[in-house]
Amino acid sequence: MENKLYRLKNQIKHYEWGSQNLIPQFLDIENSKGVPCAEMWMGTHSLSVSQTEIDGRLVNLTELSGELPFLFKLLAVEKPLSIQAHPNKAQAEEGFNREESRGLSIKNPTRNYKDKNHKPEIMCALSPFTLMAGFREPYGISVSLEEFLLIAPPLKEIFSPLLRALSSGSLSSFFRILSGFSRIEREYLCTFIREKDGVQGGVITQAQWKLMKDFASQYPGDPAIISPLFLNIFTLQPGQAVFIPSGVLHAYLNGFGVELMAASDNVLRGGLTPKHMDSGELMNILHFVPFIPQIITPPSAAGWFCYNTPCTDFLLSVMRGSGEEKAFAERGPAICVVTEGELSAGNETFKKGESFYLPRTGFDFLFSGNYSLFAATSGAK
Repeated sequence: MENKLYRLKNQIKHYEWGSQNLIPQFLDIENSKGVPCAEMWMGTHSLSVSQTEIDGRLVNLTELSGELPFLFKLLAVEKPLSIQAHPNKAQAEEGFNREESRGLSIKNPTRNYKDKNHKPEIMCALSPFTLMAGFREPYGISVSLEEFLLIAPPLKEIFSPLLRALSSGSLSSFFRILSGFSRIEREYLCTFIREKDGVQGGVITQAQWKLMKDFASQYPGDPAIISPLFLNIFTLQPGQAVFIPSGVLHAYLNGFGVELMAASDNVLRGGLTPKHMDSGELMNILHFVPFIPQIITPPSAAGWFCYNTPCTDFLLSVMRGSGEEKAFAERGPAICVVTEGELSAGNETFKKGESFYLPRTGFDFLFSGNYSLFAATSGAK
């Protein structure tokens, strides 16, 4: 294989929660129609294969790379994504085969499993990035619900079953009861959240109240509007990352970043969405244990840093150049995206927003310039 880098042409996904500005500005392209640009996919996933030029013709990256085990994305979040979780590999295989046997089209909106793969993922912030992830401890959730009842005592009858489940330490019972709220209970809950304000200095922060009010206005009748009380909330600063394993409930709320995952599009939704939700299937794949994702922070002076995770499907790295020539630190194959500045490699120059494929070869690739790039490679060595 020729020792060269292959410039990529990638597809943008226009989901309603995306931003009109973040991805277009990052890529230095126009968005004259003002459509929301939510994701840019880089990789060989069948739903949006990247392309590159070989011998003057534009071809799917798969012709050059084969099937890559990971999917790399730019992610621009202006409105909250749905609360969701992803299956492990065994669950994905079983679910995919089950839905295939039922004759469900891949494009059917009630389909839960688009492929047979798991979908652990790592999110790294390019701007301040706020998300919710992982169940809080049952006791902490109880304290928050009890304070909520001080403000909205008429909800005691609705909340009592939730509090009993939490007192026994059962997050699964808590979530099942919450998901099973009746239409009247859901509307009652939304009404109180829209009309009430939190207590200054209470255990429920003003940030949590604001989120719940925003959710109640966007998704009236959804019991997941109280998710800020039972999920952990935190904000990543640029360069920081979190790894989300399979079975962990999470939702991205606001910000811009790069996301790397196993090559899958399997999503089970649990709220804050008009899309299909299958509460029973979601319950089957969730881990009902308290979980706080570890925030991974690279050293400020690091010229190369790997965001190590337990997943062998992928490895996310960041590389920074300050004028000197340096070799790419990982073996290919890799997909790289320049996030700051400009780099030169051989006869090629890549600017901010541009991406390229680096094949597996026996040659070292030397990069020069002032730049930052993120690289996605296979985690298997």
